Formats: sequence, C-alpha cells, structure tokens
Amino acid sequence: MGIFRKKDRSAARRPVDIRVSESFKKGNIVTRLSFFLFGLGNIINKQIVRGILFLAIEVGYIAYMISFGFSAIGNFITLGTVEQGQTYNEALGIYEYTAGDNSMLCLLYGVITFVLTAAIIFVACMSGKSAYCTQFRKEKGLKVPNFRDDLRSLQEENLHAFLLTFPIIGILCFTIVPLIFMILIAFTSYDHNHQPPGTLFSWVGLDNFAAMFSQGSKLASTFWPVLSWTLIWAVFATVSCFILGLLLALLINRKGTRGKGFWRFMFVLSVAVPQFVTLLSMRTIFNANGPVNVILRELGVIGMTESVPFFTNPLYAKITIICINIWIGVPFTMLSTTGILQNIPAELYEAAKIDGASAPTIFRKITLPYMLFVMTPNLITSFTGNINNFNVIFLLSGGGPDSLDYYYAGKTDLLVTWLYRLTITQKDYNLGAVIGILVFIILAVLSLLTYRRTGAYKDEGAFQ
Repeated sequence: MGIFRKKDRSAARRPVDIRVSESFKKGNIVTRLSFFLFGLGNIINKQIVRGILFLAIEVGYIAYMISFGFSAIGNFITLGTVEQGQTYNEALGIYEYTAGDNSMLCLLYGVITFVLTAAIIFVACMSGKSAYCTQFRKEKGLKVPNFRDDLRSLQEENLHAFLLTFPIIGILCFTIVPLIFMILIAFTSYDHNHQPPGTLFSWVGLDNFAAMFSQGSKLASTFWPVLSWTLIWAVFATVSCFILGLLLALLINRKGTRGKGFWRFMFVLSVAVPQFVTLLSMRTIFNANGPVNVILRELGVIGMTESVPFFTNPLYAKITIICINIWIGVPFTMLSTTGILQNIPAELYEAAKIDGASAPTIFRKITLPYMLFVMTPNLITSFTGNINNFNVIFLLSGGGPDSLDYYYAGKTDLLVTWLYRLTITQKDYNLGAVIGILVFIILAVLSLLTYRRTGAYKDEGAFQ
C-alpha cells in the first residue's frame, strides 16, 4: 500500500549534506564544468542571479591575476631584485633617489594573492556543489529555487551563513593575512641590516631557527636562559596566586569570620585600581631612592649611601617581581574561588563531619578536589597568560638588569619582552617572528597536554 511506501531519503537531502567530491563524481558535464567556469550550471538551470554572482567572482579574480597577481607571485618568490639607488641629475646638479623594490610589500602582496587563490578555490567548490544541487533537485523532481527563494533562505535556514560572512571576511583580512605574513618573516633576513625600502631582504629558510638553537651562538645563550626564566616565572606566578588566593577565600568564607563583606570590599578595591598604576607605583616604591630604601636607611638597616637592589640585582629583581605579582593577582583569584566555594554542596561537608572527618581532611578530600576540578582550566589559562605577561615585566624592571652576555635581553626578560626588544628597539623582525612561533608551539603543547590530563576534560559530569 502507498501509505507504507518507504520514503526516499536521498530526495530529502539538503544541499549542505552533499560533499564536493560527490558533486564532481556524480555530476554531469555541466556540473563538472561549473568547477572551472563558475555559475555555468546555475545559469543553464535558470538560476541567473546566483550564476552571475559566481561568474563575477571568477572574472574579478582573473582580472586581478592578469593585472597584478602573477607579478605579485613572482615578486613573492624573489622578494625583490632592484635595490633603491642614487643617480646624478646633471640638469639639477644633485643626486636623486631611484625607487627600487620593497621586499616587505612583495611579501605582503604575495601572501594576499595566495589567500585570494585559496578563497577562489573555495568558491570553485561552492560553484560545483551548487550546480550539482540543482542537478540533484531536477533529477528527483524537486523545485529548483529561484532568486526569491535564495533571499528567503538567507532570512531563515541560512541566516547564519549570511550573518557570518562579513565577520569571516574580517577575520581573513585582519587576522589570517597578518598572521601568515608574520610567520613568513621568520624565514627571511628581515633584520636591522635589511630595512626596506632602502635595502632588500631575502629568503633564508631555517637559518634563523638554526641560529636560535646552534650551540655556542649568542642567540642560543640568550634564548635558553630567557626560556627557563619564562617557565619559572609562569609556574611561580600561577601557583602562588592560586594557593594564596584560595587560602584567603577560605579564611574569609569560614563561619567564624566577621565582616565578610568588608574584607571582600577591601580586596575588590585593590582590583579596581588599574594594573599599570599599581605597577608604576610599585616601581617607584622599590626604586633605589624610593620610600622602602629611604625607610631602611633611616632605620639603620642599610648604610646611608646604600640601597637594596630590588631591580638592579638579577635575583632580587626576580623575587621582587614575583612578590608584586602576588599582590596584584591574589585578589582576582580570591574573588573567583569565593564563588566556587559558595557552590560546593553543603551536604558533602555535613556528611564528612558526621563521619568524623577533621578540617584538614575535609579540605583535602572535598574542597581541594572540587576547586582543582573547576579551576584547572582557569589555571592553564593563567599559566599561558603569565608566559605572555608583558605588563608586569615591562613596567617594573623593563627586562633589566641588562647583560652583555645576552643578545639585547635582560636578566628578567620573558620571551615576549625579548621579542619586543628585538622588533621595536633592534628592528630584528625575523628573530622576533621566530620567537613568536616558538612561544606559540610551547603554549600549544603545554596547554593541550595539561588540559587533556585534567578531570574537567576526562570526566565532565563528576561534580554535577
């Protein structure tokens, strides 16, 4: 009977469910040609507007490549061949600069061209897929949508595609292209000796990475100590703020503590002060002639002409920075942990007390596991943030004290502040790009490995 006829599921498939490979394999000759002549299948099947849009994109790309794209690719390969020079103008009796190639623009325009080529390949796939969807509908006896149907779909089931198109274009232009550009700089000789447009830089492959890791080089003798201090700083800054913030939250939230609102307000007040103001104030307080050293002189702890080298001695500077970071970071941790502590079910504590568990046991068996379960992802985020914590180091010590044994780095420089020195101060953009890539690799590996071992990842419903 007709009512028991099996439904043809293939006819009900949506265009989004059809793969590009399926479109090319099962499509007819018109569909396959649509991968190369955009919009052909749509135009033949009377989807004129959609087909013209596809075709216009292809024509625009071809016009771009003929007028500029192919030369941009050639310049990308060479990064320029003509240097800026001087010629003597006999009529004026002066030397004039003659324009040469700009290696930076050659690299940038090449990246843009390749990104546009990748985008056009995506559009080609969409053109072929759209043609096959039209072919598919005609074969199944379904209605082929016209332009009005397309507009209606953008307001309904395809609304997300319409609204997300412009943000995606923005990400492509202002995030992807600059990111690729900066990564490629790591494989060039773009340093203080090769500054466009005056001079050209060239491709050097992995030479910058080799120099960073080659034994005995000044770059390697700088990179490894700076990396070690970066990891030590990140661990101490993260762990100290977490432990002290947790203890502070426990102290304020205990039943016997009076004036809980007042204590929380005081710490919130410290958070309300802009961080850079606090850091600059601390730098002044612990300066060689700051209030702390002046008070120590008046008390006779140090000589009248002496001062504690809070920022001039490498060890003192590192300890001072960690302590000041604790002062800044503990209130944030206290506030976040307070909310988590208040959400721990009271029944767990009541059951533990009935069983005769002591306060340390309750903390070790209930409070701490719950806190670690919830806070571990936040700790990983804090760890990565401390590795890239530019403000604390730059505003307190400026990376100093400087060392002649390092390549334009100080004893308290993190990788990110060293990168700042290499790029902004020394114009060694290639080395800065190398460090940026290495920082990304380190953070990605540590974050992923750590997060995959946490309870929040392995057992999401453990405390639900």
